[in-house]
Amino acid sequence: MAAVVLSEAEKLYIVHGVQEDLRVDGRGCEDYRCAEVETDVVSNTSGSARVKLVETDILVGIKAEMGTPKLEKPDEGYLEFFVDCSSNSPELEGRGGEELGTDIANTLYRVFSCENSVDLKSLCINPKEHCWVLYVDVLLLECGGNIFDAISIAVKAALFNTRIPKVRVLEDEEGTKEIELSDDPYDCIRVNVDEVPCIVTLSKIGYRHVVDATLQEEACSLASLLISVTSKGAITSMKKVGKGSLDPESIFEMMETGQRVGKSLHIALRKILDEEENLGTSRPKVGFLG
Repeated sequence: MAAVVLSEAEKLYIVHGVQEDLRVDGRGCEDYRCAEVETDVVSNTSGSARVKLVETDILVGIKAEMGTPKLEKPDEGYLEFFVDCSSNSPELEGRGGEELGTDIANTLYRVFSCENSVDLKSLCINPKEHCWVLYVDVLLLECGGNIFDAISIAVKAALFNTRIPKVRVLEDEEGTKEIELSDDPYDCIRVNVDEVPCIVTLSKIGYRHVVDATLQEEACSLASLLISVTSKGAITSMKKVGKGSLDPESIFEMMETGQRVGKSLHIALRKILDEEENLGTSRPKVGFLG
C-alpha cells in the first residue's frame, strides 16, 4: 500500500488530535469523508460503479457469464473476484501491487462467503449443468487511504446496478435441453443487495480508533480491524491487519463502533442508489467514461 513518511512531530499532532476527537481534516473519530458514488459507468458490463473517496478512486465492473455450477453447490451460481492495482504509486507497481490485489480479493471472498450475502440460488439456471457466474473486476485507480471500505461500497453499488438476462430452459422430445436467452434488455433479473455487507475499517491510533483513515492517519496506526457489516448491523466477518496488537477491550469497542457506523453507511448508500435509479436515463453521467 502507498506509504507516507511523517516526522515525529506530525505523528504526535495527529495522535493528540484523535485523542480529543478532532482529526486533522476536522472530522470526528466516527465520521466518513464525502464519497462520490456513480453507477452504470462502463457500457460493456452487466453492472458497474465508481466510488471516489477524496483521493481514493475505485472502479468496479461486473460481467455475468454462463458457467457450470461447482460440484459442492450444484444448485447455485457463484462470484469470482479479480483486483487490479494500477495505481500511479511506485509502491503498487509490480509485485507490491500483485500482493495487495491478492489480499483484497481474498478479503472479498471471505466477506461474500457468508451464506446470505447474495442469493446464489437465484443465479442457478439448470442444477448441475448451467448457472450464472458473476465476474467482479475491481480496478484501483488511485490510492488515498481506506481502500477496503471504498472497494466494498463500489462492489455493492455495482451489484445493485447489475442486470442479468432472463433465460428459459427448453427440452425437446429426446430430452435434449436448450437454453433460450431473452433479447429484451428490460427482461432481466436483479441481484438483491439487501444483505450484501460493507467493510468498515477501524484504525487504532493511540488509545482511540477512527473510521475512514487517511494515508497520514494509517501511517500513525499500528493495527486495524476490518469488519464486514450488513444493513441490519450484523457482523459477518472480521480481519486484523497491521503489525501491532489489539487488546480484547479495544476489539469489543471497535466492533460496537463498526456496527453503528456500518448501519449508517448502508442507509446513506441505499438512499444514493435509489435516488440515482429514479432519475433513469435522464441522469447526466459525470464520471468515468461518462
